[in-house]
Amino acid sequence: MSTERLTLGENDAGGDPFALFATWLGEAEKTEPNDPGAVALATVDEAGLPDVRMVLLKGVDPRGFVFYTNFESAKGAQILSSRKAAMCFHWKSLRRQVRLRGPVEVVSKEEADAYFVSRPRGSRLGAWASHQSRPLDARATLEARVAEFEAKFPDEAIPRPAHWSGFRIVPSSIEFWHDGQYRLHDRIVFERRHRDGDWTVTRLYP
Repeated sequence: MSTERLTLGENDAGGDPFALFATWLGEAEKTEPNDPGAVALATVDEAGLPDVRMVLLKGVDPRGFVFYTNFESAKGAQILSSRKAAMCFHWKSLRRQVRLRGPVEVVSKEEADAYFVSRPRGSRLGAWASHQSRPLDARATLEARVAEFEAKFPDEAIPRPAHWSGFRIVPSSIEFWHDGQYRLHDRIVFERRHRDGDWTVTRLYP
C-alpha cells in the first residue's frame, strides 16, 4: 500500500470518525511490525501533573475506546479521580497519528469478565499477583506471589479480581493526522459537545 500521500479532504473524511479510525487501524495491522493497538495513554494526578504510558487498545466501537488495567494502579487511581483521559496512536510505518480525548467510564462487568477469560492463564494470575505501581522489594517477592496464586487457582477457572477491569474513553474530539511533504501535514479533527451529538469536522493548519 502506498503511503506517499493521503487525500484527507473534509468530505473524504466522512461524518463518522469511528469508521475512519477502523480503516486506519486495519491498514496499520498490515504494516506495523509490533502491536498496532499500542497507544500512549495520558492522565493527570491530583495535583494536575500529567502522566503518560503505553497501553493496548482492546476494543473500539461507537461507544468509545477500551483498555483494561488494575484500578489500584497509578493510572487506575488517576482516571477514577478525574474521569478524563487522552490517547495518542502513532503508526510510523504509515506516517499517521490519531489523537483523542474525553470523559471516561468503567466498562460493564460482563465486558470485563469476557475479556479477562480470554487472557492467557499467566496474565490472569499476574492480575492477582501484582500490586501494580506500588514498591516491590525484590523480583523474588513477585515470583513468590505468582506461585501462591498458581496454587490457589490450579485450573483454568481463575476469577477476575474486583480491582481489575476496563475503562472506556468516550471521545469528545478525535484528530487524524497524516505526514505531509515539507511538514505541510493533513490534520482533520472531529468534535462533538456530547456523546450522542453530531460531529463537526474541521481542517487544521499543520
